Amino acid sequence: MRSLAKDKEEGQAGEIDLTPMLDVVFILLIFFIVTAVFVKEAGYDVVKPQASMAVFTNLDPILVAISPAGEIFMDGDIIEPRNLRFRLEQRLADAPNAPVIIQADQSATNEHIITVMGAAREAGIGSVQIAAEE
Repeated sequence: MRSLAKDKEEGQAGEIDLTPMLDVVFILLIFFIVTAVFVKEAGYDVVKPQASMAVFTNLDPILVAISPAGEIFMDGDIIEPRNLRFRLEQRLADAPNAPVIIQADQSATNEHIITVMGAAREAGIGSVQIAAEE
């Protein structure tokens, strides 16, 4: 009788059940995927101008980039100025009250920045900001 109990204890001591640990890992993975914040980039790296009073915003903004050549980028695509208002209205429908942040290259002309600001105003966007480096 004693030998059966001893054999049973030795058999259980050598096995480790990994199922509960894998369940916890998968639950954590799902949690992090669901809670991750997905930021849509404008699609163009610009050299931002310097500013003495740059303020950080933590909202989910609509990013619009302007290249030195005056090309307007939004969500990784080049946007024609005449289509910009329509694209801004679409993004505003997805995220109401989202500000527009213009990421203009320091070599971009004011004409292109004013074009984006005008399209944002026509789309009904209340907050338009210009990105800068501190």
